[in-house]
Amino acid sequence: MVHLNLKYLLEKNGKSKYWLVNQLESNYTAVNKMINQESRAIRFETIEQLLELFDCTIEELFDVK
Repeated sequence: MVHLNLKYLLEKNGKSKYWLVNQLESNYTAVNKMINQESRAIRFETIEQLLELFDCTIEELFDVK
């Protein structure tokens, strides 16, 4: 199963959920679902934005179990 490591990346970078909502120009509910592993899909554009925002690799962004 594949999970986003957003909670870890936010903590590591000292950022909040609200910061991420603003950076993605999204809404709190959608971002909160991504953080809490409740999202059923994610757009490639969003993946690219997250990689840039957190200056991380794809391996750091995703946790594969």
